[in-house]
Amino acid sequence: MKKALAALAAATMLMTSVPASADLIVPNLSYRTGPYAPGGIPYADGFNDYFTLLNQRDGGIGGEKVVIRECETAYNTEKGVECYEATKGGGALVYNPLSTGITYQLIPKMAADGIPLYTPGYGRTSAANGKVFEWVFNYPSNYWDAASVAIRYLLTENKGDLKGKKIALVYHNSAYGKEPIRTLTELSKKHGFTLTQVPVDHPGQEQKSQWLQIRREKPDYVIMWGWGVMNAVAIQEAANINFPMKNFIGVWWSGSENDVLPAGMGADGYKSLAMHGTGMEYPVYKDIKKYVLDAGKASGAGDQVGSVLYSRGMYAALVISEAIRKAQAIAGKASITAADLRNGFEQLEITEARMAELGLPKFGQPFKATCADHGGPGAALIQQWDAKAKKWNLVTDFIAPDDDVLTPLIMEDSAAYAKENNIAERCK
Repeated sequence: MKKALAALAAATMLMTSVPASADLIVPNLSYRTGPYAPGGIPYADGFNDYFTLLNQRDGGIGGEKVVIRECETAYNTEKGVECYEATKGGGALVYNPLSTGITYQLIPKMAADGIPLYTPGYGRTSAANGKVFEWVFNYPSNYWDAASVAIRYLLTENKGDLKGKKIALVYHNSAYGKEPIRTLTELSKKHGFTLTQVPVDHPGQEQKSQWLQIRREKPDYVIMWGWGVMNAVAIQEAANINFPMKNFIGVWWSGSENDVLPAGMGADGYKSLAMHGTGMEYPVYKDIKKYVLDAGKASGAGDQVGSVLYSRGMYAALVISEAIRKAQAIAGKASITAADLRNGFEQLEITEARMAELGLPKFGQPFKATCADHGGPGAALIQQWDAKAKKWNLVTDFIAPDDDVLTPLIMEDSAAYAKENNIAERCK
């Protein structure tokens, strides 16, 4: 609780530390309280700190300072929508709510208001189809990519054959947790494995019955779509029934330090997907220490720097900042509008060379957006927890998703959305 209060105080200071006349307004719909705070706090800190770095070191982006307007949602969809309505005025450029439930509610609102929605690794997967979802961007990867990469990894672990295997999906019983079901169902038909669905109700603090079911049914593998306290509880319950951790794989939202540390050595060998690298060895962290932490301008307590979710929040801010730079170049002006930024997102390309320039070499996969493609390449890594060293180790290179399965699903779902909402396809 003390950490959460300190983080909230720091966030308030952040909002007032930048001149009110700044033109680049970036709201942060965060959650620093409740059962999802273990994920929300480090992400929000990384997000805020990266923009603070740009303000302090570079004078902002293109000469314009960035103002962060942070609003607490508690990972509650209704509160998230309220935060959007409260912060969208006065030149808000883009939203990154870190919630699939909030994202689903904001998609039509932001399209009507003409404000981009950036949902990296979460949200509505079919928004990758830019022909239908003009204002939504979810590169470099999405949920269906993640499900496909997990199965492709298991195929490599089983010499290309999953026939007869049993895979259990333990998922948060929400729009977020249900996202991979469609993909995994199709992949089970293609590869011949049996899929068992094991829902966990919000917030996930009680999972005895679910893990008794898993102990009884003895699946070969468990894939988890969890968030917040649910992750740590699931990993502890898996350890309690002696489920082999090497066969337990979480989505990238179930693969932070906060998820595994509570289980101690019981979490050793647990795996998760990863969208990017993690750790303090990247050059950008020297600048964050100098210009943000040592300068007393950190968003939170500073104890999450370099962690998985801090890095992810920082990565989201990096992509947004690069989209702002692109928009400024296209528009020929530093003070851009939300419509200008949408153009920047749609024409954004981030190369490995550019990532190295930004102090994050070999951190994330390069991608190039187009009018039709708002989803990116979709590849992901597999990381494994070393409980003794208390660190994540990457155990694979980037694994590409199965686009032969995913593309038709994305086209089908986005076409249904377009028909329901009377949207004409773009990019003819």
